[in-house]
Amino acid sequence: MNIVIAPNSFKESLTAMEAATAIEEGFSSVLPHETYHKIPMADGGEGTVQSIVDATGGTIKEVTVTGPLYEPVEAFYGLSGDKKIAVIEMAAASGLDKVPMEKRNPLITTTYGFGELICDALEEGVEEILLGIGGSATNDGGAGMMMSLGGKLMDDKGDSISADGKGLGDLKSIDVRGLHPRLTEVSIKVACDVDNPLTGKNGASHIYGPQKGGTPEQIELLDSHLAHYVQLIKDTFGKDIDQVPGAGAAGGLGAGLLAFLDADLERGGDLLVEMLGLEERIKQADLVITGEGGINHQTIFGKTPVAVSKIAKKYGVPVIAFAGTLSKGYESVHDEGINAVFSIIPALSSLDEVLEKGYENLKTAAANVASIIKLSRN
Repeated sequence: MNIVIAPNSFKESLTAMEAATAIEEGFSSVLPHETYHKIPMADGGEGTVQSIVDATGGTIKEVTVTGPLYEPVEAFYGLSGDKKIAVIEMAAASGLDKVPMEKRNPLITTTYGFGELICDALEEGVEEILLGIGGSATNDGGAGMMMSLGGKLMDDKGDSISADGKGLGDLKSIDVRGLHPRLTEVSIKVACDVDNPLTGKNGASHIYGPQKGGTPEQIELLDSHLAHYVQLIKDTFGKDIDQVPGAGAAGGLGAGLLAFLDADLERGGDLLVEMLGLEERIKQADLVITGEGGINHQTIFGKTPVAVSKIAKKYGVPVIAFAGTLSKGYESVHDEGINAVFSIIPALSSLDEVLEKGYENLKTAAANVASIIKLSRN
């Protein structure tokens, strides 16, 4: 058989490549004469950089940038093997994990460092940039990013505002003439798996502000600042992006990317499927194996296993999925082309033990499933 192995990472346990290797080892221990193709996947969140680097033989570049609290942080991004594509996770520069719990306040966090990563990638001469925007500590509408790329956000005196959610309250004018010149030469795609608008009760501030440390009073203030910001964008550039699905992603970063970088917001899983050329591999496959840390009722909404299975379903190729846990509603994935789903956890264990033994458990589960296939042949 020609078998394509295309899992996501098993968060906090295995990278996508490690998961693919464990599956291959388990299957090949029982079915050694099959042809295996490993394609590590991602959905735009944590692990996207590593997946693209692993899949293309690329490299990771480390860069010191401005953190969400304006302090230097060590960040990174990926370059594809041919150096034409940069893959950037905004959380690497401006993520919530970079802000201690006691210092979390979405009024004063910035995406400035995320913009610095984009700028560094532009200087590398890339032709395409893929941005993953999950896990942010910010609520600045992408203001920090825009300023670090050379744009100007100014108050009524013509001075720069602070590059954060609080500063947007002082915003009176926007000047994009100084934006990095190479921004017009590259294609920018954004892996965005949320549909929230920028403002309102379902917007960036109200839905995601509390988890970033925002108090009810701060949330209302941030929402009003974003409303002022998006109105100024409309008045200045004629772009009405407030209610565009995804504009509220990452504290309104989606809106900033739409307004200033003319970026395309796409489902992360579908975007990675396209970038990695998965469809061409699946066309020629007899079996597809996928998986990730948990499969549940939300998996059908653009998560990696279903992004993979939809392609396989198109060509009538059966799909097997592995997961650390199977939660309520996981059966819904059967309607999306996944024929069988298996949990890899063999016994009741602590979370630490499950995470530590992820490779061994996945390899064993894969071998067991391969044994069923071998038995069916006999």
